[in-house]
Amino acid sequence: MKKILYTAALLSMLWSCKPGQQTTSGTSKSDEVQVTLDLQNVKDDKVAVTVITPKFTTEQATYHLPKIVPGTYSEDDYGRFIDDLKAYDAKGNLLTVTKGDVNTWTVSNAKALTKITYLVNDTYDIETTHEIFSPAGTNISPDNYMINTHGFIGYFDTKTETPYQLTVLHPTTLWGATSMTDTDASTTSDVFTTARYAELVENPIMYAKPDYTTFTVEGMDILISVYSPNGLITAESITPEMKTMITAQKRFLGKFNATKKYSVLIYLSDMEKSDAHGFGALEHPTATTVVMPEAMPKDQLVESLKDIVSHEFFHIVTPLSIHSKEIQYFDYNNPKMSEHLWMYEGITEYFANLFQVNQGLITEDDFYHRMAEKIVNSKRYDDTMPFTKMSRDVLKKPYKDAYANVYEKGALIAMCLDIQIRESSNGQRGILDLMQKLSKEYGNSKPFNDSELFAKVTELTYPEVGAFLDKYVAGNTPIPYATYFAKMGVSEATTKVPENVFLKDGSPFITINPDTKEILFVPGAPLNEFFTTLGAKGGDILASFNGTSYNQDTIYEMIMSSENLKQNDPVTVTVKRNGKEIVLKGKAKLSMVDSKGLQATDNAKTALRESWLKG
Repeated sequence: MKKILYTAALLSMLWSCKPGQQTTSGTSKSDEVQVTLDLQNVKDDKVAVTVITPKFTTEQATYHLPKIVPGTYSEDDYGRFIDDLKAYDAKGNLLTVTKGDVNTWTVSNAKALTKITYLVNDTYDIETTHEIFSPAGTNISPDNYMINTHGFIGYFDTKTETPYQLTVLHPTTLWGATSMTDTDASTTSDVFTTARYAELVENPIMYAKPDYTTFTVEGMDILISVYSPNGLITAESITPEMKTMITAQKRFLGKFNATKKYSVLIYLSDMEKSDAHGFGALEHPTATTVVMPEAMPKDQLVESLKDIVSHEFFHIVTPLSIHSKEIQYFDYNNPKMSEHLWMYEGITEYFANLFQVNQGLITEDDFYHRMAEKIVNSKRYDDTMPFTKMSRDVLKKPYKDAYANVYEKGALIAMCLDIQIRESSNGQRGILDLMQKLSKEYGNSKPFNDSELFAKVTELTYPEVGAFLDKYVAGNTPIPYATYFAKMGVSEATTKVPENVFLKDGSPFITINPDTKEILFVPGAPLNEFFTTLGAKGGDILASFNGTSYNQDTIYEMIMSSENLKQNDPVTVTVKRNGKEIVLKGKAKLSMVDSKGLQATDNAKTALRESWLKG
């Protein structure tokens, strides 16, 4: 999972002033769970679900919706969005259903059970009432259905390994984007089969007016599907950049080829309505669900997608190819979390950055800057917290509050491991080589024991690597990053970077009118050179920035958009002053400020450094 974290300091200050397998031949229908979702007859914003059940030999059958799903690391209780669950026998008689916890229903006289029905509410339009991360949520609207299957379909506790057949009835105007294979030729009915519930959960479907592109990269079929409610972004418009990125990822990964089809399902949120506001993505073995704001300028959106989608794509390495028993046998309602979140998310995030410098998509200085930012961000958390313990206990405090550090310190752990392996092998091997060896050792269907991973990694690498894991990952000692950078001839340096255009000397000079949601320059506050050059004044209401209107609800997008500005870029800002609109035009004058960064300084380490970044 990848969440988008905006310019945290500025914003905080501002607010304070996974293809579907076919059912094994010979499997009888009585051994399947047959589910139908009816998108043709939606009433009161609820989708009707019908479950034709397999045969039970027990007196009771218990049906669950997940409390938690893989990749989210949060307890979301999808059962709370289920209404009016009923159970029937073959003659249509109601059977007794007892509600257990929020995610559990127990049916009596289960030997007679043939069918369950219920209604599902979606999550996007009521996000103020819950904390479900949007890419893991659901949407029900006439022109879009985000079917994260875990939000619509449950499982029987004794039938988790039973095949599933999913039928989706949908309007002819809507098309379902997914990595599963539709075996029904009808334009209003799709039929998908999976070998078990866990496979179904890893295959989201997005129904919308067809807007997609396909291409092939080294034997992998890629699908890019976009839902843009106001038609501002199309799949075709962003495909060139996505193809360039995924092609570079495949070249970087080399021997890894875990899937034959990969789908990127992009939902663009309309920030003017009650819609999804949790921006980022949720990974699956053959798919990624992405939620981003539609109002974001295309160039900024594409840049964000590069980081988001590349992170999720690299999950085909881990946890898809390399994972523990806790992942292989995931318990959706009583989960036991793995100790190795540092690997699942940290190595994935590191690869998402390393491949870009490796493939020439960013410069070495860009890469150093990103790693330096991660060091700063990681220091906001308890740097002595053992990462294995945080990973294992991530669902409870205080470890839950440190989850986001997997994208910061987790990536830095991976970087230091990479550096140590490079140094110990004299540049011949790195962390990608380690992951390829682990994949051969384990693979998709052979999980490892949590307690055995460090020993296996040490066996496949060097004693120094094992010592690092014990001291800095399982232990409570902060990582001495300077020591590891020095191994590659990189050291700390002060560099000049552009200050955000909405800051002056580190402080924001814009605020929000809570009554009108308008953004305004603080009256009497000195503005920076960027805005004074344009002619803006304190008290002006900022109506639009480079042709896009913004207010309190879309201020995040405005701040993100401004990060792309280069010195002397043309700028147009519309302000309201004394009741009149004034268009201010000019060139960007960016203030440069000192920033602690990293630079290559030891030429004697050039070859080793090149093997790290380009090998």
